[in-house]
Amino acid sequence: MIRILLIVSLLFSLPGIAQPTPPGEVQASLNRYLWDAARNGDNKVIGEFVAARYDLNVQDANGYTPVILAAYHGNGDTLALLLKHGADPCLRDKRGNSALMGAIFKGEVKIARTLIAAPCNPDQRNNAGQTAAMYASLFQRTELLKALAAKGADMQATDALGNSVASLGQGEIRGR
Repeated sequence: MIRILLIVSLLFSLPGIAQPTPPGEVQASLNRYLWDAARNGDNKVIGEFVAARYDLNVQDANGYTPVILAAYHGNGDTLALLLKHGADPCLRDKRGNSALMGAIFKGEVKIARTLIAAPCNPDQRNNAGQTAAMYASLFQRTELLKALAAKGADMQATDALGNSVASLGQGEIRGR
């Protein structure tokens, strides 16, 4: 499908064949195919992007990358494929949330473990100052909280409202 889109866009760009397709439209279409493939776990399409050496870190309007989308939607095999081919697991969306935070939120424990093992700072903060450990504590993901602590995550961190890992784990949430 992607190869067909590329060939068609090239043909339409040749003088005298047809009206040229603006490069921005082709890029936007390819990006949508990539994001949809990550969201839906379509590894065959992801493989086409890998073979074409496409940018696997391209972000949509919300800042979501294929890694973030695969993690959030529970597509562990797709996440593994993306990571194997160099996609960055440490990128964050426009709210500052990482793929790890999304996986913790959704309860995707296996995916979260994969992302904890990635070479990212375990204390990355989102725009509200929250960390993955805070998410794990808030959503009672005890085994992930232990894994984050073992990786060196700051268990004393507080967010912009004064919420801490410990207080969130006890259901005490400031600022709601």
